[in-house]
Amino acid sequence: MSKESALREEICRTGASLYQRGYTVGSAGNISARLEDAWLITPTDACLGFLDPNDIAKVDADGNWISGAKPSKTLTLHRAVYDNNPEVQGVVHTHSTHLVSLSLNGVWKTDDVLPPITPYYVMKVGHIPLISYCRPGDPAVADQVSKLATRVRGVLLERLGPVVWESSVSKAAFALEELEETARLWHLSGQRASAMEEAALQELKDIFGARW
Repeated sequence: MSKESALREEICRTGASLYQRGYTVGSAGNISARLEDAWLITPTDACLGFLDPNDIAKVDADGNWISGAKPSKTLTLHRAVYDNNPEVQGVVHTHSTHLVSLSLNGVWKTDDVLPPITPYYVMKVGHIPLISYCRPGDPAVADQVSKLATRVRGVLLERLGPVVWESSVSKAAFALEELEETARLWHLSGQRASAMEEAALQELKDIFGARW
């Protein structure tokens, strides 16, 4: 199987997993992957639970649509990450319930939407800033994300949900799941769970190289 075929399968497998477990609903959300000289991205208005590998859109290095179904309108946002962080190989965006709710009801801090309440949130996710509301596909969001692409693993779009990037599609999805789970725990605590102490955070940085 070629690298491109494997990535198409990984995108579909990841989308189905996220959809089946309620991380996204309907035709919300999108997933992309980097190729050597192009990108793959889920089609516009596609349901992540029922993707066809052959329908995944392919765009060239200049963002021109090459093949597959029409690419997601968030292509500019995904490219802002890839163009500014060469280590990123996959980007996942969902409208996950607890994170959207968090953006509606108030985040912990604008530059840290959730406090560091669990070690795995610190190790697998790290700092996640809030991006103020812009309509879906607004290039202004891409401009903001381009400045953050190397500093964090993702952002929370107000009223729209998380965008997370990593060294593979699967790892981006895993980090997004940890982010959503932390938001759920934060809600369940009544937003009263205390942040981990500085000494505990430093230990995670020293031993595991956590980015906090």
